[in-house]
Amino acid sequence: MPKLKTHKGAAKRFKKTATGKIKRAKAFKRHILTSKDTKRKRQLGGSTLVSDADHAKVSRMIPY
Repeated sequence: MPKLKTHKGAAKRFKKTATGKIKRAKAFKRHILTSKDTKRKRQLGGSTLVSDADHAKVSRMIPY
């Protein structure tokens, strides 16, 4: 069985946690920030986990 290649675009966007879950950054904090509430912008700064629906797809792209 050949080794699996890591999808480099996904490797820059996702990180695996110690328990095997996948972390991601939140979207919608790049531009047009004046119309967004301060609380919303602050909460978008953190990170969150990949949803269960996308977990299998993302974990195939970052096998290691």
